[in-house]
Amino acid sequence: MTRHDRADPVTRFLRMVTGPEPPLDEAALAIAAGAAPDPEVAAVSTARARATLDELADGVTGFESLLHRLFTEAGFRGNSADYADPRNSFLPDVLERRTGIPITLSVVAIEVGRRAGVPLEGVGMPGHFLVRVPGTQRLVDAFDGGRRLDPAGCEELFRATTGAGPEVPFDAGMLPRTSTRQILARMLENLRATYGRSRDHDGLEWVLRMRLGLRHQGPELIRELGEVLAAQARWDEAARLMESWVDGPGRGSRSGADVLDQVRTEAMKHRAHLN
Repeated sequence: MTRHDRADPVTRFLRMVTGPEPPLDEAALAIAAGAAPDPEVAAVSTARARATLDELADGVTGFESLLHRLFTEAGFRGNSADYADPRNSFLPDVLERRTGIPITLSVVAIEVGRRAGVPLEGVGMPGHFLVRVPGTQRLVDAFDGGRRLDPAGCEELFRATTGAGPEVPFDAGMLPRTSTRQILARMLENLRATYGRSRDHDGLEWVLRMRLGLRHQGPELIRELGEVLAAQARWDEAARLMESWVDGPGRGSRSGADVLDQVRTEAMKHRAHLN
């Protein structure tokens, strides 16, 4: 896929997340389109995923029925064997393979529930994403086959996944309801880490561009995207990106003068490659 083609999924995602909260399923599918080899493949994959969500919701009559459909009949499970596989973050792949990571499996539960009239909300517990029946303490770990959790079970899971000791307090603030944008940001952060570890510059580029569209004003992502562009010998593009941030969003952010100067210096270093 050419760079021009690569920009299309990013543009569609950025349009989707501008304004009111976007539909979770469509925004998650838009993220997955960033990794598709071409627009035709993305369109087919997206249509198949929508149909699968509809099929999974058909006949679901309530909360327990939903859990039975997803985790007993359909067999959704966490991918413990290959947690870092980027396909775990792509909704079409998760629906096809019946495996993923906590947040994408939670997205499946939320969206199948929405279609069936069973409301669920995302819960951004540090270290492990969960779902909950709104207004209750009925929580579910979609990664662990739909295991039911109470607050005490959540604390045990939190300490097991983060390594936090008893000196770290655990209260209701550790189980916040997450907005659609927060879910999307967390999905993209997972991909950012995955592509960063594998030094996949092409993948990291579109992920960073999407992540920047979620109202991020700080310098960290801009600097990282500049490094990704420079690693592809796109030094002029990297410099212009960083200069644009310094003269625009950077001035309105909480970044101090020292940080702005550092970004300017990095832009100059990128331009030096052109001489």
